[in-house]
Amino acid sequence: MLQSLHVKNLALIDETEVTFGAGLNILTGETGAGKSIIIGSINLALGAKADKDMIRSGAEYGLVELVFSLEDPAQIRAVQELELPVEEGQVILQRKIMENRSQCKVCGETVTARQLRQLADILIDIHGQHEHQSLLKAARQLEILDAYAGPALAGKKEILRDIYGQYREKKRELSESEVDEETRKREFSLAEFECREIEEAALMPGEDEEVEKAYRKMGNARKIREAAVNVHGLCGYEDSGAGSAIARAIREIKTVSAYDETLQDYERQLLDIDALLNDYNREMAEYLSELEFDAGRFEQTQERLNQINHLKSKYGNTVEEIQEYQARAQEIIEKYQDYDAYRAALSKETAALEEKALRLAKEISDLRVKNAKTLADQMRQALSDLNFEQAVFEIQVDAETSRLGENGFDQIVFLISTNPGEPVRELSQVASGGELSRIMLALKTVLADKDEIETLIFDEIDAGISGRTAWKVSEKMGILGKGHQLICITHLPQIAAMADTHYMIEKQVVDNRSITGIRALDKKESVEELARMLGGDTITESALKNAEEMKELAEKNKQ
Repeated sequence: MLQSLHVKNLALIDETEVTFGAGLNILTGETGAGKSIIIGSINLALGAKADKDMIRSGAEYGLVELVFSLEDPAQIRAVQELELPVEEGQVILQRKIMENRSQCKVCGETVTARQLRQLADILIDIHGQHEHQSLLKAARQLEILDAYAGPALAGKKEILRDIYGQYREKKRELSESEVDEETRKREFSLAEFECREIEEAALMPGEDEEVEKAYRKMGNARKIREAAVNVHGLCGYEDSGAGSAIARAIREIKTVSAYDETLQDYERQLLDIDALLNDYNREMAEYLSELEFDAGRFEQTQERLNQINHLKSKYGNTVEEIQEYQARAQEIIEKYQDYDAYRAALSKETAALEEKALRLAKEISDLRVKNAKTLADQMRQALSDLNFEQAVFEIQVDAETSRLGENGFDQIVFLISTNPGEPVRELSQVASGGELSRIMLALKTVLADKDEIETLIFDEIDAGISGRTAWKVSEKMGILGKGHQLICITHLPQIAAMADTHYMIEKQVVDNRSITGIRALDKKESVEELARMLGGDTITESALKNAEEMKELAEKNKQ
């Protein structure tokens, strides 16, 4: 869950920090106090587009930090699969916004905004006006139904994704293989020539490196010999060579080593050096005896290197790549030697994969139809609980094989009628913004047991509602808060009364500057805030009494 939020130098916020609790966290405040800034700052920390104008006037940067605690092993695995760190069950997200850039970090490691957005999909689910509107899209409705259907459908979709990928590749190959006779003859002739040229070269893996090494050595034979002779002389035992100098040193130290144990150690070291130098000189002498220049062999090596480099310029940068090219050319030869049989086999493979994909898509469709009925029944009950007392909710699964894709061939349509006697229509034709927010809440309640994301944020959940409907929404959020952490901004006292933890967002003027802050309210302060929401700026005894009754009623409903 989201443990804490720290914001600094962002819009009206100078610096503030809030610790969130489990269950239902309610945020309230007067209009213009900066409630949207709080949700906006959370979005920023999760990778939303940053604007330098959001930095507080006079500050060099804006900073947002979120701390999440993770207990679900599936969530921890999902974060680790993104190759992002989890430290002692915590994920710390930090976004620093500066004049020309922003800096994103997870547990101190720099990441991209894209990685933050991927992480956000695992940690938190934010529902505002935009998310409610996403309910109108067929793709989103398909996602919701599939999430409800659970692992049984997800497993089949994974298999279908693989099979459909194979089918699409075979279909592409079949389409690209359709060429006229003249083109086939030209490609066949070219492939035969290329195969023959590579085959005649009889290349061995790694041969190019060995030939180039031998050529380089033979090409520099004279220089190598001169250097080797000089080295052998300098290290030898004749004239002023190192060997003769060490021999003299050994003779000298032997005359005095008997008088001092330290000198005996030095003598042994000199003897070891002498033995090593002897071995080195012997091996160098052997190298020189074998070092010879064969003009004929050099010419052969040069010709072989030229041949390999010629093939490289045409077919690949290494011998292995040249041989891979030869294998592809051989495939073209085999394909065109019996073109009709090749096409027939490819068509058969494509048809078999299509049939397999269609069969699996049908199984997926049947699962969707089955789950659509159950989900629709549960949605009708959930909507009734949210004061859509006679609402009709249906989920239409339209199967069409011509739409076959990696998700199957279904199109999902959510249909609703909120008024008795009215026919069901698509959500986009019926639902207002306030109704969409309640429909989304109903869906989240129904899907609560299947949703792995623990933290949900609701912004504008109370749009367009009041009175009895507000109480219904409040009760649903109380139920949802038993299994999830909810963070909700609201203007309605009925919803605020249900809070497990109540926060006040308020704006003050300090040194002629507006500053927005957030703080947790105790029980007495929460009742006073409810009274303000009920009665306006002047809190009367009657408003306080109503607020207390509202809080008591909410507590009874939660129990």
